Amino acid sequence: MSKSPTVVPRCLSGILELTHNHGTETLETTPYRSGNEEPKGFGHIAITVPDVEAACARFERLGVPFKKRLKDGKMNFLAFILDPDGYWIEVVRLRISLRLST
Repeated sequence: MSKSPTVVPRCLSGILELTHNHGTETLETTPYRSGNEEPKGFGHIAITVPDVEAACARFERLGVPFKKRLKDGKMNFLAFILDPDGYWIEVVRLRISLRLST
C-alpha cells in the first residue's frame, strides 16, 4: 500500500491575536488570570511545527521553560512550553496530508 505524499503549504490561513492591555502592568494586582491556576478558565494555545523534536531542541537552546517535555508522560508526540506570563503553549507536529493526483 503506497502512502499519499505529504505536502506542507508555505502559508496557512489563520490568525492568533495577542493583546497587551496597556496600564495593567502598573496595577498592584493583575485583573487577568492565566486560566491554568485558580480560578480555572482559559486553557492553552497550540502551535504546529514540522518537527516537534527539533522545535523543542531549539526552545531548550533559547532557554524557554517547559511545562511538559516530549519524554514526559505517555503523550510523547507533543510538548508544552510556557510563555513569559506562564501561559501554556502546546507544540504539536503539523499534519496536513493532501492527495495529489498523478
